[in-house]
Amino acid sequence: MKRLNKSMLTILTMLAASPALASEGGSDTGMIALGAALAISIAAFGGALGQSKAATAALEGIARNPAAQGKIFVPMIIGLALIESLVIYALIIAFQLVGKV
Repeated sequence: MKRLNKSMLTILTMLAASPALASEGGSDTGMIALGAALAISIAAFGGALGQSKAATAALEGIARNPAAQGKIFVPMIIGLALIESLVIYALIIAFQLVGKV
């Protein structure tokens, strides 16, 4: 686990440093592009984790009590839609950031 964290930190450091070193004349286009990339990648990763946990919990609940399927399914779909709306919001922010480049 420590090795994975160390390698992730190294990759993030390289990603953060490369646009900063490549900027010419004080231009922040590299940092804006990095911000857009990080916004959508972190949002997609977090949304996928949230949706998988929500689906897992709902399916476990239905497996334990099949009669509760109707009471679990609709709130699960609403929760998944809300999680996905946050990812779409991050996509809109990323598009606005890319528009500034």
